[in-house]
Amino acid sequence: MLKDIVKLEKKPRRSLTPLEWIVLAYLAVTTLWIVFAYTKMPHPMDLLLNRVKVLFTIGATVLVYHLYPSRLTMLFRVGVQMALLAWWYPDTYEMNRVLPNLDHLFAGYEQSLFGCQPALLFAKKMPSVLVSELMDLGYASYYPMMVAVLLFYFFCRYGEFQRCATILIGSFFAYYLVFDFLPVVGPTFYYHAVGVNQIAGGIFPSLGDYFNTHTECLPSPGYEQGIFYQLVETAKNAGERPTAAFPSSHVGVSTICLLLAWHSRNRRLTLCLLPLYLLLCLATVYIQAHYAIDALAGLLSGVLIYALSYFFTRKMKS
Repeated sequence: MLKDIVKLEKKPRRSLTPLEWIVLAYLAVTTLWIVFAYTKMPHPMDLLLNRVKVLFTIGATVLVYHLYPSRLTMLFRVGVQMALLAWWYPDTYEMNRVLPNLDHLFAGYEQSLFGCQPALLFAKKMPSVLVSELMDLGYASYYPMMVAVLLFYFFCRYGEFQRCATILIGSFFAYYLVFDFLPVVGPTFYYHAVGVNQIAGGIFPSLGDYFNTHTECLPSPGYEQGIFYQLVETAKNAGERPTAAFPSSHVGVSTICLLLAWHSRNRRLTLCLLPLYLLLCLATVYIQAHYAIDALAGLLSGVLIYALSYFFTRKMKS
């Protein structure tokens, strides 16, 4: 297996991969938005410069592959774009912060559908240490689930590795494109801005451009001394922004991961991911990252994106 990974390919790919074209398409769309909203954005030149850096990064990874075309350098080429997904996430905040916030509408839809705010009540109804740690474990499993699926395809089903990577990265950018133009920040930010007492009383005021200059949020509910609680809070403090609430990409992308595991016909992989997936879906509401309708929309959109991606990539080979 090691020899297969490092040996030179007889027919190396000469062009960009489909996932790199997806990155370039997203870069082009957001660049046009930056130019259009240039005077409203706090640091538009920095955003444009960052996009130039992405172009150089793509060029550098392609060059590395062409200098030594192998499965290993293709993994590096894909891995760099996967790693950049965490960088693209806060960029969605820069894209949508110039638009009026819509949380008052989504919190209202939540109240109409459930008669309450599940994100406000979930942790209060189930405050035990075990539940808290399980929820945070599920939420922290988001990126490990993706890595596990991607590496399984690389080592065990290399013929579909490019297809798997394209579906995963394509799904991320589909969600990011929605987040760029749909400014919904989720309960942890909205509840903090409005006040929990008002939320409990069914009062959901419009905040306009409040989140253009405010990024404070509530601490996650749960057992504060827990290992996984601390892990989630550390990640939250390091990179969370008031953005990307509807639909839940955590639920959507993890749904796609589970479907890719199922497609692989590897029962062990699927059964290992299934409990983490279920915990993650519940955790998005439990830790107040999302409204319940965000999670439901993430589930439905994940299935839809996977079905479309599966159809459009059916002829892809690594």
